[in-house]
Amino acid sequence: MTLIRNHARMALCLLFIQSLFVLNLSTVHASSIPLPEHPRPDFQRADWMNLNGTWQFCFDSKDVGIAEKWVEKAESFEQEILVPFPWGSKLSGIEDKGDIGWYTRTVTPPASWKGKRIFLVIGACDWRTTAWLDGHELGTYQGGYTPFEFELTPYIQPGIESRLVLRVDDTEHPFKLNGKQGYGPARGIWQTPYLEARGKTPLAGIQFSPDIDEEKVLVCGELMEPAPAELSFNVEITAGQSVSQTISRGEKKIEFEIPIPQPRLWSLEDPFLYETTVKIIRPDGSEDCVNTYFGMRKISVVNLPGTEIPYVALNNKPLYLEMTLDQAYHPDGFYTFPSDEFMRDEILRSRRIGLNAMRVHVKTPIPRKLYWADKLGMLIMADVPNSWGEPDADMRKEAETALRGMIRRDFNHPAIFSWVIFNETWGLKSGKKGIYLPETQKWVLSMYTLAKSLDPTRLVEDNSPCLNDHVETDLNTWHSYLPGYEWTRYLDNAVKNTYPGSEWNFAKGYKQSNQPMMNSECGNVWGYEGSAGDVDWSWDYHLMMNAFRRRPEISGWLYTEHHDVINEWNGYYRFDRSEKYTGMPELADGMTLNDLHGDCYIALSDALCQTVDPRAEIHVPVYASFFTDKPMGDSLILRWELYGWDTLGQRETYTASSRRIPYAPWMNKELEPLIIKMPDESSLAVLRIALETEAGTVLHRNFTTFLVAQGPAPRDQIINDNGKKKRIIRIAPDQFSKAEWSQKQWNVLDGLKVNGAGTGFFEYRIPWPEDLSVGDIADAAFLVEASAKQLFGKDREGAERLEGDFMRGRGTHDPSLNRNAYPMTDTICTPSAVRALVSGQTVGVFDLPDDPADHRGILSWHSQKRDRFLREAGSYGYLISVTIPKEALERAVAAKEIVIRLEADKAMPGGLAIYGERFGRYPIDPTVVFVMK
Repeated sequence: MTLIRNHARMALCLLFIQSLFVLNLSTVHASSIPLPEHPRPDFQRADWMNLNGTWQFCFDSKDVGIAEKWVEKAESFEQEILVPFPWGSKLSGIEDKGDIGWYTRTVTPPASWKGKRIFLVIGACDWRTTAWLDGHELGTYQGGYTPFEFELTPYIQPGIESRLVLRVDDTEHPFKLNGKQGYGPARGIWQTPYLEARGKTPLAGIQFSPDIDEEKVLVCGELMEPAPAELSFNVEITAGQSVSQTISRGEKKIEFEIPIPQPRLWSLEDPFLYETTVKIIRPDGSEDCVNTYFGMRKISVVNLPGTEIPYVALNNKPLYLEMTLDQAYHPDGFYTFPSDEFMRDEILRSRRIGLNAMRVHVKTPIPRKLYWADKLGMLIMADVPNSWGEPDADMRKEAETALRGMIRRDFNHPAIFSWVIFNETWGLKSGKKGIYLPETQKWVLSMYTLAKSLDPTRLVEDNSPCLNDHVETDLNTWHSYLPGYEWTRYLDNAVKNTYPGSEWNFAKGYKQSNQPMMNSECGNVWGYEGSAGDVDWSWDYHLMMNAFRRRPEISGWLYTEHHDVINEWNGYYRFDRSEKYTGMPELADGMTLNDLHGDCYIALSDALCQTVDPRAEIHVPVYASFFTDKPMGDSLILRWELYGWDTLGQRETYTASSRRIPYAPWMNKELEPLIIKMPDESSLAVLRIALETEAGTVLHRNFTTFLVAQGPAPRDQIINDNGKKKRIIRIAPDQFSKAEWSQKQWNVLDGLKVNGAGTGFFEYRIPWPEDLSVGDIADAAFLVEASAKQLFGKDREGAERLEGDFMRGRGTHDPSLNRNAYPMTDTICTPSAVRALVSGQTVGVFDLPDDPADHRGILSWHSQKRDRFLREAGSYGYLISVTIPKEALERAVAAKEIVIRLEADKAMPGGLAIYGERFGRYPIDPTVVFVMK
């Protein structure tokens, strides 16, 4: 008995690596308080006190706290909450039992803060926050996403304990900015609160606008109040520059330039930061000091060299944007991540698979996550959160507050290259019919103008659209969710309709100018009816990447999404950030997602699998997509190999060769096709390619596949296999004579695959060939491709339809209820043990490690109907070979039939799936092989 265990070994390796890398999501930072780091590395004073940790807490479900003067009774609040995690999240320790919550704790500023002004700063709190200190009301702030502060100086004494009380009102209002809080609401405090000591004349803000062309940076500083006297404004850059300017009495703002000769540019490869200290010095020598940083980098639009196609440029070079939609949710902390390391690793997770940008979606990014993007070299597209009501005066005020607060807070982060004011017209539609009115469009235009006035250094997008409703924008983006096979048609249409003056993708009365055209949301999750559920997305993703790279008119794409969330399970990572496995390395040695995200790319056929005849000569298209100006000579080497599996699951190499192809910076063009002769016999063939430099460095890997066949394989066949005469008897998976299963038995696509869940068996009865004598048989074996079989929600009797408004927190959340669901291979296996019996004799027990679905399920994907539904796409099994002993053969002769039973052992009842020659990984049906003497 032989079991091919490559997948099992890979799963164990992934599990081990994951155990080393992924944080325990049920824990927070090992320090005495969570998230102890300063929340604003871009605007940090030395004297500060982190207020994260345990606070006393109380819900005010009847809204009586103010009338009953809870401020005076705050020390009696009975519950405890862990700040800064939103109430209702697991990490907060508080169940969500109300819309209004009260927080309290004592604070004692250090005695060394004497003579300084003291402020309470709250990174973000949703939604309306009122604060008191020792009964003195400090003020109220309304807005759930941007920082705010209250001065404590008149009421607090350094070295003496005071009581701080916060009332947070998060009651529902249609104009509130909620984003996708159905994935986990940001209720109450969700970003670090802290105390801060400042000088007597504090700095309110500082902005650095780099100019790499002129080798200088424009500095714009603002005081909290007009200068009470002539002040010194000092900027010290650690790279060596030090500049001092004067602020005249009565002035509040200052603006000046600092030369940065031969600047070290911030780039994705070298994200260098100019660390800076800003000081406000009073005539008496006292000062306010802030540590910050900036990056010398430029965001602009240039043409792709040799073309008139506009691209987003970083430091004057075009950048092919390869992005992901970052919902930025955590299963235990909702909006708030458990540790700084986790935020860092979010950036690393994107960088590790070769992406260069992330779109933090309809929420304001946490500053420390932006800090790690700055430090590690990852571009960020930042969304303003949205409302779910109508664009009335209250909503417009909330949106403008958020926009101004985001730009003000995050101006100095070099990672941010674009602001997105609205998404898919959410919160912009009026009336029962949901119309995007002309007057609303004019207001959106004014918001675009406002954003450009607040930050002329970045790109601004009015609305990231799925309904062709841009008004004025620096990026001509669009959303599309499609099955992989539809991308060619869709992208051709987008390219055809994109040119200056075109009305496509714009609201009525507005037209394109010459913006870069790109996708800003794509994937397959909504490309199938009712979403795709939890599926192997890698096949569709591969098709999509090939299609995008063949069309340089499209300057980039943004895949949905970085990680799974409540109702979308198509992330590169799962919600807990564990791995998904694409299976690509098993098909093209060493190939990973990075090969689909590289500067150099070779796109092959539009299809990933084609049915062809044996011995056919196939012309395989070759398209070179090079988005780099790195010197690599004038040619590269393209190597290829055609290999595959025959109808007995045996691997063979059919042909291999190489040739030189031209190389030039920024080259995007069709090359001479590869001419490949298919195998003589039926098989599943894989054409894998590797693009190499002269020195042998692999730049890119890719593959395409071919089902080599002319109809079904013969049911009874005699072959010569390497000098051995073999008689082959094949049966279809659904030709079982009997099946009994404790949970359910069902077939896929008219029997191309059969499933049994729980404990049970499939039994096959194969007539013994009348002309075959046991004495003529040297060996006999039974071959089958099989896997374990989970019973998903969608397959249960009486399963409910998966539906709901998940972004608003309403709906069922079981991903396997979706009719398209078949979870992609991950680090958690679902094993089954199966016993094989031949003519009543046990001939072996074999383990099926998992019920996988990924790129290796080539035939499962190839057999799908193109009707926007999936039927266990990508699923495949393990190749099992069971030796049939002579005694069993003799019983079969006596009974005139071979009885083969495969039963799931009760000790590990993980079900059983049996694959046929047109489904799974291998082109085989359940097969009996007789090796003749």
